[in-house]
Amino acid sequence: MSVRTEVRLWVAQRATAAVLAFCVAVHLVTIIYAVRGGLSAAEILERTRGNVAMALFYAVFVLSAAVHAGIGLRNVAAEWLDWRGRSARFAVMFFSLMLAFLGLRAVWAVFA
Repeated sequence: MSVRTEVRLWVAQRATAAVLAFCVAVHLVTIIYAVRGGLSAAEILERTRGNVAMALFYAVFVLSAAVHAGIGLRNVAAEWLDWRGRSARFAVMFFSLMLAFLGLRAVWAVFA
C-alpha cells in the first residue's frame, strides 16, 4: 500500500476512535438514565420506535465501529499473522461490511 493510503487509514482510525468515544459516553449516560428511571425493556423500545434521531445516532455508532474495527483488524493481521495482500484486504473488508450490515440491521429492528 502507498504511504498516502496508510496515512488515510491512520487518520480514519483516529477519527473513528474519537466518534466512538463520544458515542460510548452518550450510550452509557442513556443507559444510566433509563435504569435509574426504572424503565423496562418494553418502555425503552416504545421510546426508540420511530425515533429518527436515535436511529441516526446508533447508525453513526455502528458505522464508526465497523470502520475502526476493520482498520484495527487489518493491522493485527499484518503484525501478528504476517497476513498482507489481497486476501487479507478482502477478509478484513468482508468482516467490516458484515459488522456494518448486522449492526445496521439491529438499529433498524429497534427503530422500526
